[in-house]
Amino acid sequence: MAGDRLQGFSRIARGASTPLLLIALVALVTVSGTVILPAAKQFALTEMLVMVVIAVGISIFISNTGIISFGHIGFTCLGAYATAWMTCDPMWKSLMLRDLPSFLADSQYPPLLAILLSGVWAAFIAGIFGAAIVRLSGIAAAIATFAFLIIVSSVYSNWGDLTAGTSSIINIPTFITPPIAACFAAAAIIVGYLFRASRIGLMLRASSDDVIAAHASAIPVLRLRLLAMILSAFVAGSGGAIYAHFVGILSPDNFYLSMTFITLAMVVIGGIGSLSGAVVGVIVVTIIVQVLRLFETGVLLGSVAIKLPNGSQEVGLAIAWILFLIFRPRGILGGVELCLPARAWAHRKMLSSHLVSAADTPRS
Repeated sequence: MAGDRLQGFSRIARGASTPLLLIALVALVTVSGTVILPAAKQFALTEMLVMVVIAVGISIFISNTGIISFGHIGFTCLGAYATAWMTCDPMWKSLMLRDLPSFLADSQYPPLLAILLSGVWAAFIAGIFGAAIVRLSGIAAAIATFAFLIIVSSVYSNWGDLTAGTSSIINIPTFITPPIAACFAAAAIIVGYLFRASRIGLMLRASSDDVIAAHASAIPVLRLRLLAMILSAFVAGSGGAIYAHFVGILSPDNFYLSMTFITLAMVVIGGIGSLSGAVVGVIVVTIIVQVLRLFETGVLLGSVAIKLPNGSQEVGLAIAWILFLIFRPRGILGGVELCLPARAWAHRKMLSSHLVSAADTPRS
């Protein structure tokens, strides 16, 4: 009996090592970047940590349901603008955002509360939109999510008295530094892991493998997909709010095809079937983009100056994406979560078994 309990505990503990390792990886990157990079170069580090939150939000839906979503950046946009409405100076809002309701136009909310409420707002919209989308699958679902992104971009680009339209919302309070962004990334990782390890996450992944068998097993597939979309929209919307408090200025163009392409590249290159893949993908893609940006500005190798044309980072990232799809279609991690080696857990279990046996042995 004690051995069975110990074996069950070992499995749970080994699985729980996944978020710990991911948080440790984020902390290592944050500390290393803060120490090595000069202050002027830490913008990319903070941006990468913010993108971890957004990518984890997308992964919560894609990795558990198996449905590719091209529209989650729409939820990021909703969250970013919601926090701008709540935290910008009321005087500026009265001049530029005349269609805001009075509880937003006349008030200025604390940024942390605004981030939380922004995620709730994105989740609310996801509940309405998802009720129709979760009934679809495959290419139909992908096209429908892309249509949602187009709708959000069109509305936010043209409703000038609510979003400032193509003019930017400015003077958003900025307080996101690498340590703060790392804390938000760690929180997103914990949320993503808890959902994935839950009974709901397990049933969702089972339904993505065989939806007919899932229905036959009385799994409420549509309801679970909707829950996954709502939670993923909450995390992605919160990530958008964090992004707004990072850059301090918003335009609808920030949340369209470019960000969609980059975030999906992060999820796919890292490994579309796991939470760890999303985190690792963000780090790898950020490194690729930063190297290409460096070569765009010009690099002197010995006596030879190398300068790539503008736009090379998009081309290089697209080539990297294609190569991964050809040679590593399941991504860097192949859909596997990071965890401590099984041998280490076996050693710990054996040691614990000896301790339990020694404790149970009657003393003479």
